[in-house]
Amino acid sequence: MSRLTQLTAITAATLLAMGAGTASAANGPIKIGVQAPITGEYAAEGQGIENGVKLLVKQQNEAGGLLGQKIQVTVCDDEGKAAQAAICARKLVNDGVIAVIGTYTSGAALAAAPIYSAANVIQTSDGTSDELTQKGWKTFFRNAPPNSDEAEFAAKYLVNVKKYKRIAILSDHSSYATGLAQAATKAIDAQHGNIVANDFINAGTQDYTAVLTKLKSKDPDVLFFSGYYTDGGLIRAQMKQLGMKAVFVGGDANQNAAFAKIAGSAAAGAVIINVPAPQNLPYPEAKKFLADYTQAYGSAPPSIYTFTNADGLRAVFAAIEATKSTSTAKLIPWLHDMKQPFAGVTGPFKWDAKGERIGSPMSAFEVEADGNYKTIYPTN
Repeated sequence: MSRLTQLTAITAATLLAMGAGTASAANGPIKIGVQAPITGEYAAEGQGIENGVKLLVKQQNEAGGLLGQKIQVTVCDDEGKAAQAAICARKLVNDGVIAVIGTYTSGAALAAAPIYSAANVIQTSDGTSDELTQKGWKTFFRNAPPNSDEAEFAAKYLVNVKKYKRIAILSDHSSYATGLAQAATKAIDAQHGNIVANDFINAGTQDYTAVLTKLKSKDPDVLFFSGYYTDGGLIRAQMKQLGMKAVFVGGDANQNAAFAKIAGSAAAGAVIINVPAPQNLPYPEAKKFLADYTQAYGSAPPSIYTFTNADGLRAVFAAIEATKSTSTAKLIPWLHDMKQPFAGVTGPFKWDAKGERIGSPMSAFEVEADGNYKTIYPTN
């Protein structure tokens, strides 16, 4: 075989693999991928996503599947890391999935998204980086509110509702956390709030007393932390150990059952901003999913992100049923142009032309002594 022929054959094989997402699954099972941090520091979130997807697929298969076909799930562990996320994306595309549920971190979602876009494979993700919906990827659908929406809510809560006079902002160096911190800074400035400190941690280093001591010297009455629950729980505990009187307010990635376990007794009184906590969702679909999940796995989902990812999958199911097709060339336009809001477990929502979720109520809730959440704003 000549070199030109070899290159042609390789290119053809690559294009065939990359185009797998556009094909109909009429001759076999409907393949759905899960990309999530099944291991690593965010494993609690990833396992919740995997469990939720498998539960819904099991229920759907028991009801006859979709279009008379069974659904098959393939899971890839991206560990919450960008490099592994790209590997997962290529693997799942080559496996012939038509949609991928996940992933959890913005950095991993950003690494995977262009691969899914090139293959025309649907990706629903909790990545909150605003960049994810600004690249023109028609295959990307966000399950959760973007950083900009959360930042606007946080600024209103901190400045206008609680009227904090001295605000400190603490972030890590991840895409998600820096994006949220920057958006919060901009939104708080717009509300004429007073930011007395804006600092960073190196995620995963365990001991944050040095940076917290520096922040304590600024005498903030509130500390807004934009990183993840694995660090947030430790920060909250170490704030108490240092005698910091500042209220801890965490961004959405602190909303995980492990936060209270990590923080211990210091967790009580911490405030987290996110869409409503699972047990506070008033929708019938949410109550059923929560009960089914708890019965199936012996414990409640780790966080709201099990629910938001469930919504991503349920919307894909609805698209398949509505279009009577498994071709992503038909599913993607339907998802972008729902005629009516979808009845999600996290509430009614639609996606706009960029894949941004429309319909994401935010709330501030306080961690109670038993680890449960009490909604403190809005209260109705």
